[in-house]
Amino acid sequence: MTLEALGFFGGGEVTAPAPRTWFVPAFANVAVFETDEGLLLVDVGMRAFGPKIHASVREKTQAPLHTVVYTHGHVDHAFGLDAWLAEPAGKPRIVAHRDVRTRFERYARMGELNARINQVQFAVESLSWPNEFFWPTEVYDDALTLELGGETFELRHTRGESDDATWVWVPGRKVLCTGDFWIGCAPNCGNPQKVQRYAEEWEATLRAMADLGAEVLLPGHGAPILGAEAIRAALLDAASYLRAIIDATFEGLAKGLPHDTVVERVRIPPELAEKPYLQPVYDRPEFIARNIIRLHAGWWNGVAADLLPASLASRAKEIAALAGGAANLVARARALEASDAPLACHLAEWAHEADPSDRAANEAIRDLYTRRADAESSLMARNIFRARAKRAAEALFPPKDE
Repeated sequence: MTLEALGFFGGGEVTAPAPRTWFVPAFANVAVFETDEGLLLVDVGMRAFGPKIHASVREKTQAPLHTVVYTHGHVDHAFGLDAWLAEPAGKPRIVAHRDVRTRFERYARMGELNARINQVQFAVESLSWPNEFFWPTEVYDDALTLELGGETFELRHTRGESDDATWVWVPGRKVLCTGDFWIGCAPNCGNPQKVQRYAEEWEATLRAMADLGAEVLLPGHGAPILGAEAIRAALLDAASYLRAIIDATFEGLAKGLPHDTVVERVRIPPELAEKPYLQPVYDRPEFIARNIIRLHAGWWNGVAADLLPASLASRAKEIAALAGGAANLVARARALEASDAPLACHLAEWAHEADPSDRAANEAIRDLYTRRADAESSLMARNIFRARAKRAAEALFPPKDE
């Protein structure tokens, strides 16, 4: 199972899962509700895909845009408004949780960092981080009910993938817009390069959603789910998936185990691990456990030597000396390549840190991480491995001065 097969990155035709309701599959999906007062959009996609999303909607309806709801402020959800603003109706009401404004302010300060992180996460050569924002015109704290065209749209805030998240329940149509609380695969609750996620609140949110009796689930990524029974089952399965990780993590922390040991003991129940919509093709259970640890137990990993450690280079040089030289570390890494790739990577990295100019160490790093990337299901892990392999390859063949 891949993200592409799950429809995570969009593609396909606009569908109408309920009357006067359209689902636009894109890199981040858009839900469109036509009312007697105009359109309400849940998310607007990313800037690059905004014109295509706009054109797709206009093939279905010419109703004026009245309201936009952001499920959160990520660049793939809240930046595709340009084409809409070019219409005669002008700027719509934009509703979001209060912390979307805080996110945009952080993006303005930390654009270079965010660009670098996402270049690695999505394996792109270059990425320009936006510095212009479509700011919310109306914000709320915990809950907000919108009345539009005689219909009710219930906005609820809970933290999950982000601290500014909103999910939307449309009771008159039995439609639930989950934002990124549901993405058609294992929850994105542990991203190793990004800010804190909130597994416990995420689990509670999924259970609250399951009790609504929704007949249409429109997700932030991936395919819709139709039918009340299927929706309830999927949401409860995802909640149980998170609960299994939460419980295992808390148990290990309560015993005072080092963080690595806590993570090693996390197991997904087999009946959940086999669900096609809970596959670790984006995030991984290990990453989710580490995010829980970070939230509740800080950054120190529980190993006293790592609290105020020696530099990585000094440790590596000592290990290499004990091994009889960096070449022996590389040789052992090669020997373990097929049987224990994680350990092999440690050995190769020590060899490199001991002697950054060692060609054999860079070759081993390139090959080991390429092999791990090829075997890895999680996009996040796979592309981090690929980025490391790329750096090693570039060290072997540095660009020549013009």
